[in-house]
Amino acid sequence: MNKIKTRRSAVKRYKKTGNNNFIRKKAYKGHLLEGKSSSRKRRLSISVCIGSTEKSIVKKFFNK
Repeated sequence: MNKIKTRRSAVKRYKKTGNNNFIRKKAYKGHLLEGKSSSRKRRLSISVCIGSTEKSIVKKFFNK
């Protein structure tokens, strides 16, 4: 039987924490930063844990 491979796109987007949660970066910080306020850019820099709905999907991608 073949090995189940990890989705490489998921590895690049999510990091697994110690208690089986996943953290991700927030969107909208890639470009057009001059028009955004510094407080908004600071908020977008913070990593957040993913929600329970998304967690079940992402967990399937990490088959380690």
